Amino acid sequence: MPKVCQLFSGSSGNSIFVSSGGTKLLVDAGVSAKRIENALLDIGESADGLSAIFITHEHSDHIKGVRVLASRYGIPVFADGRVIEAMIRTGDVNDKVHTECVSSNTQLGGIEIIPFENSHDSAACLGYRINMKNDRSVSVCTDTGVITESAENTIKGSDLVFLESNHEVTMLQNGGYPYYLKKRILSPRGHLSNAACSEFAAQLIGSGTTRLVLAHLSRENNHPEIARQTTLSALNDAGFKEEHDFRLRVSAPVNCERAIVL
Repeated sequence: MPKVCQLFSGSSGNSIFVSSGGTKLLVDAGVSAKRIENALLDIGESADGLSAIFITHEHSDHIKGVRVLASRYGIPVFADGRVIEAMIRTGDVNDKVHTECVSSNTQLGGIEIIPFENSHDSAACLGYRINMKNDRSVSVCTDTGVITESAENTIKGSDLVFLESNHEVTMLQNGGYPYYLKKRILSPRGHLSNAACSEFAAQLIGSGTTRLVLAHLSRENNHPEIARQTTLSALNDAGFKEEHDFRLRVSAPVNCERAIVL
């Protein structure tokens, strides 16, 4: 059976494991290779079984372990061409890492990976919808200041969605971050707020999504229960009932749960 697990989430590092049949991949590898190896072992998997790593963008909390992991196990790395160029410039990939540009749908061992554009202050930023062999699908949409038309059109109808719920606006505005950083996070190329997340979440459940995982929460400007209640309230107001129409989870910075089986 296909299974999915957010291994790491947040500004300290991000990585999601996806498995369908014999095809296993990561979306991002934003902590050390050693930590990813151990996290995979914790859910009964191993890094030497990975078929690919798909990168959303080149910020360090998404690529920290890529070079070591990919070169150690010969794992191909897929990303937007501009992101690959940025990673080459910074040495986050080298000639020991096989990279491939993602510009359209990619077929990998019976899995279809569909990229979509997010809005973030990086060289480029992609989210991914992954259609599995059993007609189940999972989408990853984090690191975006707004829900783009590309994201909206691609994600809807996914069975499981990892959706950014980065900050509570009032906490950010009243917190200790410097002004320039607050402005960056709140911008259309920053991060998605709890309120924006909850609004899109209601559209997703209406489109057929049944499982929603809130991801990439800020430790300083959010709280898991605030993020959860914001989205839960929006879904309830839209007439949806938890455990009947949907299941809602919040990703911890480091995975402490079993993988989700689809």
